[in-house]
Amino acid sequence: MAQAELFPKDIPRSERVFYYASEEDDPIQTGEQEQKIEVGLPEGYEFIPKNPFVRAYSAILFRIFKLFGRYYEKGFWQAKFYGREKLKKAKGKGYVIYANHTNPFHDVFGPAMAADRRIFTIISPVNLLVPGIGKYLPLIGGLPLGKSAEEKKAFNEAVDKRLAQKKVLVIYPEAHVWPYATKIRKFPAGDKSFKYATRNNLPVFTMTTTYHKRKDKKHGDLPRMDVYIDGPFWPDVNLSEEENRAKLAKEAYDSLVKNNQKNTYEYFEYRKKSGSEKRSNASNNIKAGEDKIAKTKKEQK
Repeated sequence: MAQAELFPKDIPRSERVFYYASEEDDPIQTGEQEQKIEVGLPEGYEFIPKNPFVRAYSAILFRIFKLFGRYYEKGFWQAKFYGREKLKKAKGKGYVIYANHTNPFHDVFGPAMAADRRIFTIISPVNLLVPGIGKYLPLIGGLPLGKSAEEKKAFNEAVDKRLAQKKVLVIYPEAHVWPYATKIRKFPAGDKSFKYATRNNLPVFTMTTTYHKRKDKKHGDLPRMDVYIDGPFWPDVNLSEEENRAKLAKEAYDSLVKNNQKNTYEYFEYRKKSGSEKRSNASNNIKAGEDKIAKTKKEQK
């Protein structure tokens, strides 16, 4: 499934069915992911720029990014945000937002519209290679995961510093984008990403994007969005770090599942492959679905 296929308004309903073998299958892949090329960070990468001019440029870019995002979210997706007032309970503190991963473009802009301050989002290093926008992602708040021990240490220090600055950390615990998905997937990394809130004793919120039919047909059958903020969920000082990670992960997952039930429209359908259909290479996942649809059409003729 190519990104160019996500937003045309005339995709036939029969072609909006995607087959998966595992919830960790990735419907959208870059060339590097398909070829299983390991992507690292540029040599000497700075998670927090030291140059004051770069920092100032970054702040300006984020403001432009947020202005465009406001127009894009409301204009294209007709997005409505609910529960933003709950974020006031984190006044004077940084916090972490966990969101379902269902749209490669809204998932960039949505958290900035939802949050009440500047956001920093954990991303894969492969995103830095996206033509055009990739090199700008760190400037508007992208925090790419490090590979080496040195990079991981620097990454963790940057996360803790941003949270200490009372900023917002955004995490997509489902890991892979499933466009327009109306189910919440298990977190592949379990509760590992909840260490940031736990070790900094900060609250967790969730952001759940749901899909609904539009009243107009300007964009064909494409859905509109309602976005729900929930929380806060706090670490318990009486629990160990491991216990708190598990506690917060369950609360965040349950919150996402609860608000996900507000979906009223399924634009793409995801079906799990039967045992006879499974392939070892997850990158063939979508192709298998397309082949099956084509075969069915042929037999019906």
